[in-house]
Amino acid sequence: MARFAHRLPFGATLEPDGTTRFRVWAPSMQSVALEVAGEAAPMRKEAGGWFAAERRAAAGTPYIFVLPDGMRVPDPASRAQSGDVHDPSLVVDPLAYDWQHPDWRGRPWNEAVIYEVHAGLAGGFAGVRAMLPELAALGVTAVELMPVADFPGARNWGYDGVLPFAPDAAYGTPDDLKRLVDAAHGLGLMMFLDVVYNHFGPDGAYMHVLARPFFREDIKTPWGAAIDFRRPEVRRFFIENARYWLHEYRFDGLRFDAVHAIEPQDFLEDLAAAIRDSVPADRHVHLVLEHGGNAAHHLRASGAEAKFDAQWSDDWHHCVHVLLTGEHEGYYGDFQDATRLLARCLAEGFAYQGERSGFGGEPRGEPSAHLPSAAFVIALQNHDQTGNRAFGERLVALADPAALRAATVLLLLSPFVPLLLMGEEWGTRRPFLYFTSHNDDLAKLVLEGRRDEFRHFSRFQDAATRARIPDPNAPETFAQSRPDHADPATHDFYRDLLHLRAARIAPAIPGCRSEGADVLGPGAVLARWRMGDGAMLSIAVNLCGQPAGVGTAPAGALLTAPAGALLFESEAGADAGLAGGRLPPRCAVVRLAPA
Repeated sequence: MARFAHRLPFGATLEPDGTTRFRVWAPSMQSVALEVAGEAAPMRKEAGGWFAAERRAAAGTPYIFVLPDGMRVPDPASRAQSGDVHDPSLVVDPLAYDWQHPDWRGRPWNEAVIYEVHAGLAGGFAGVRAMLPELAALGVTAVELMPVADFPGARNWGYDGVLPFAPDAAYGTPDDLKRLVDAAHGLGLMMFLDVVYNHFGPDGAYMHVLARPFFREDIKTPWGAAIDFRRPEVRRFFIENARYWLHEYRFDGLRFDAVHAIEPQDFLEDLAAAIRDSVPADRHVHLVLEHGGNAAHHLRASGAEAKFDAQWSDDWHHCVHVLLTGEHEGYYGDFQDATRLLARCLAEGFAYQGERSGFGGEPRGEPSAHLPSAAFVIALQNHDQTGNRAFGERLVALADPAALRAATVLLLLSPFVPLLLMGEEWGTRRPFLYFTSHNDDLAKLVLEGRRDEFRHFSRFQDAATRARIPDPNAPETFAQSRPDHADPATHDFYRDLLHLRAARIAPAIPGCRSEGADVLGPGAVLARWRMGDGAMLSIAVNLCGQPAGVGTAPAGALLTAPAGALLFESEAGADAGLAGGRLPPRCAVVRLAPA
């Protein structure tokens, strides 16, 4: 039998002698009582604001902390809840699950093709498990779950989590989640988890009561109180959380949400080092950031040790989105020179590398040309960029079909790491909306805030139009967001591209370096990469409705076609046009020249 557990220095831990050790950091309390299966007794006060106790409590036993004023508080390090976030926690035996694929060691990062999935929309952990064979056949190599840490109610994106160690009961039990990860490994798939360390959700975050020093009063995040990462207890809490998911649940990687909201930033370096130190040398574990500041110094250069493998490149998304849709409001206002900025993304990773952002009003980004292409996760759609739209429209409802096919070729055959949003591969037209299931008072505030945030967009100047924005708390908002298998032809298109990527692109990504990218005309770019095996990969893409020419010359000027044999063309005749010196409208051509 193969069983895995990560021993935590807090929470409820089953001991070999049959007792369970309970430990909680509650520096704001003078005393804490522990109630186990309905019987309460005082906990032992330890130095530094800690409280501890040992009791007979088998796996499945409910327990809760009782404060001097009678308030009952679940364990902030709960491994599972008996109900929702306000209910008693459960003692969990992490060694109960017998792993079927314990020798799995992951896959190298150059093979990553990430599929972002919301477990609730898929039918819980069991529903995601049922999807795995289809995803493996498609060519996906890594399934990334949006956050699963326990949140209030039965429906939520997951970024309102308040119990970071407890998989939400709406999706299944801890063992159900382990079965999902285990099944993925059996199919050769990696499993990634999105984790949120920059804030707690607005309902059920009892850490505010137990440990006020856990939070800072001098700074705020857009989502509430900032967490005080200057404190060693706070750093330890989240470092242990990361290790817990990687070792007890055997996830192959973590995506860290909005880490630009974490201060001080040196916590990220400590986090990466602590994780790397805990992982055996023969196991592939991948760490990915979402950082709105384009902080290139957190990313691992070719051959370097530790640090983070990659960052989501919002710049890449914004450039392509503007070219596909013509949108110009909000942060898309910074990307109206989209063709030039896309060329910079393809050559150097980030579009903004220290230039002033008109949307944010401050310089944004750091130089990134020294980083490998695989240091950037790119996407045409993800939960943020689709779900944060008022009506959650997919690109199939916003873009020309041929231009979208061309952009998909650029996504899947360039040597960056591609990410797909669930349903994208089927061309679903069902939206991906923002949804919650908060209590009545909070639900009203969320609805008002959701509609108010679009007030400054020209489309939503009218109150009646804003009133049409779906209510996040309405059950139908959640139901409408379930993707369907709308277009088998789109699925086949994605499958063919991903199989081509696996055979011809992914093996040569290690050591890949950009050879530059040129603007061919409005919406058209030619990018080249020297692959790790010495071959030259080139992608010419034109997302606009006019033919394109060479370099910065006027559109329509002749261009010199890149060397190599045709690997893929998104439209019949596109390569012939390229060979003749003009790149046709709304197409992509991929060529590969041997070393």
